[in-house]
Amino acid sequence: MDAKVTLSFDQEVIQSAKAFAEKNNISLSRLTEFLLRQITSNQYTSIEDLPIADWISVVAEGEAEYRTKPRKISKADFYEKR
Repeated sequence: MDAKVTLSFDQEVIQSAKAFAEKNNISLSRLTEFLLRQITSNQYTSIEDLPIADWISVVAEGEAEYRTKPRKISKADFYEKR
């Protein structure tokens, strides 16, 4: 069963991704689904571990920029309190 979701991306990234998807005869939705399925396969512990990190840089036509939120508590503090 498919579900709809709204995401926001940089316009240049969307244009590049659409062109890539079209060139590879796949919809942008299915390309995104494929990438999310890969990411959530529990094989990776961080974004840097993903085998698609280099590919993302190519599609984005530049270095990938990962925006993460700072942790409210450090890992050490978290495990110390357990």
